[in-house]
Amino acid sequence: MAEQMRSDPMEVDTDVHAQPSSPPAEKIPGAFNSTPNGANGTANKDSMDVDSGAPTPPPHKSPPTSPVAAAPPTPEEAEAFKNAGNKHYKAKEYRKAIEEYTKAVEAMPSSATYLNNRAAAYISNANYDKALEDALRANELEPNSPKILLRLARIYTNLGRPEEALSTYDQIQPPPSAKDVAPAKTMKQHISVAEDALKHGTTGSMASHALDQAEKLLGVGAQKPRKWQLMRGEAYLKMGNVNALGDAQNVAMSLLRSNKSDPEALVLRGRALYAQGDNEKAIQHFRQALNCDPDYRDAVKYLRMVQKLDRMKSDGNSDYKLGRWQTALDKYTEALEVDPLNKGTNSKLLQNRALCRIKLKDYEGAITDCESALRLDSSYTKARKTKATALGQSGNWEEAVRELKALAESDPSDATLPKEIRKAELELKKSKRKDYYKILGIEKEANETEIKKAYRKLAIVHHPDKNPDDKDAEDRFKDVGEAYETLSDPQKRAKYDSGEDLMDPADMFGGGGFGGGGFGGGGGGMGGIDPEILFQMMNGGGGGGFGGGGRGGGSEDESNVGGGGGDEKTRTRTRESWGANERGQMDGTWRDNRIKRLRQFGFVLLGVLAFLPLEVVLGLAVMAAAALAVSRDLRMWVVR
Repeated sequence: MAEQMRSDPMEVDTDVHAQPSSPPAEKIPGAFNSTPNGANGTANKDSMDVDSGAPTPPPHKSPPTSPVAAAPPTPEEAEAFKNAGNKHYKAKEYRKAIEEYTKAVEAMPSSATYLNNRAAAYISNANYDKALEDALRANELEPNSPKILLRLARIYTNLGRPEEALSTYDQIQPPPSAKDVAPAKTMKQHISVAEDALKHGTTGSMASHALDQAEKLLGVGAQKPRKWQLMRGEAYLKMGNVNALGDAQNVAMSLLRSNKSDPEALVLRGRALYAQGDNEKAIQHFRQALNCDPDYRDAVKYLRMVQKLDRMKSDGNSDYKLGRWQTALDKYTEALEVDPLNKGTNSKLLQNRALCRIKLKDYEGAITDCESALRLDSSYTKARKTKATALGQSGNWEEAVRELKALAESDPSDATLPKEIRKAELELKKSKRKDYYKILGIEKEANETEIKKAYRKLAIVHHPDKNPDDKDAEDRFKDVGEAYETLSDPQKRAKYDSGEDLMDPADMFGGGGFGGGGFGGGGGGMGGIDPEILFQMMNGGGGGGFGGGGRGGGSEDESNVGGGGGDEKTRTRTRESWGANERGQMDGTWRDNRIKRLRQFGFVLLGVLAFLPLEVVLGLAVMAAAALAVSRDLRMWVVR
């Protein structure tokens, strides 16, 4: 149906509609012959330059000559042009047909037939704009001609103007066939579906499909109507994914190449940039649109909206950096109400709000915000990381590890994930041991005074002497003492907090163990060693490693301080014991420093070993073990 409509099967007119001209004037003897003698009745171009063989008279004796105007073509000649055009048209030589029809039109400008025939040739040559001009002129010269109106309606359909096509069909008497009207009617239905989908639909896919169907009914080679292009750009914006937003920009750029001052195209591109998060460029486009049309409401609307959203987001970020978590959360919540349709910006706002909730210890709310952000943008890696953090902080480190590992599988290029997974796995191990902070009922940020106060209170509550009938009281009392012993000692507390006592040596090498080219299966860099873990073991928390000086840990007597247990002699012995330890620590400072340097040297050596093959490492390990044994014997001798 569409192909028939495009090819315009209507026959060109063969009837003569031109009025006969007046008889030619009688030839005057001696006058110049004014009859054209060129091909197709045109004047011979070079007739005045023909050499006659006679001597040329001097210029001053030559009488002045005036050019002789060629006689206008006669109706018979115009008809001959039309007939020649018909032959070319039937032979599908449309350009030649247009040339001949043009001669006929120039000969008889008032002939609707010649204009209508040239319109048919223009249609077949995919020049619909010129075809429309000829058809409209023909309709003015010969109103209500069914043939001319039918061709005019088909041109409107080819150009994507179905409403005008249907209006023209309604003027034809007798009414045209359903087959003739069907393309325009179908085209209008598709456009109506697209408009409704853009106005009420949640996605742009239905509108895009309807536009595809409408475009199939356009004339071959016809340009898509500007209105349709803007509608497709709107559909791409509704889709909202990365590719669709890029397509929306392409639509806008195509329109701007035709007219760089098109305010609607400028706003379309600005909205695409805004959806991609480039608010600065979006604002520039909205302002440019207003320069082209100061009354364009959409430009004003989106300019104000983006400026407001930028301001609120910036205020929220400032509050977050200053530690005003609740204020920042409120700002992000308010910003989310500005433009509910902007998936890209809203996903970032939700992720930012989740960070505030984590700071406020609202872990469930943070997880919910992250999931909402991921529904808007499933590729938003930062939201998945924040969700894993919230899961871990809520105590569900197992799920946090699972979330991070799933993210690593989906995005292997993220080099930060292995480190985050190792940290989460360490936190998982820490979560499965005794929680000393929970046992004492204090926060992780508790100071020394708060720790001591909590211990004294709980030691009294759970002391076995006060709970003779409670079999579990002694275990609780021991847990309280163990918690106090660890948390009251800065070194032990630091080790406990960092999880140093739980670290798998493989964690130092990215979990890779010993590979073919040294540690971590690598042979390059530091073999996968996590510098942060290495730093913690060397410096963070002090002590540990190869023996060590200092107190090293409290005694059982210390766990009962302030607990009401023990007599005065016991407390005296405890104080004397601590005094001896302090003196021993001072006397042995030089030994401790020496051992500390030895330990640090060992870690430096460990880093160097990461570059060596496995066989060399094993050999050096045996040698190091022997050296360590000798060093231990020497230390024992020095102590004695």
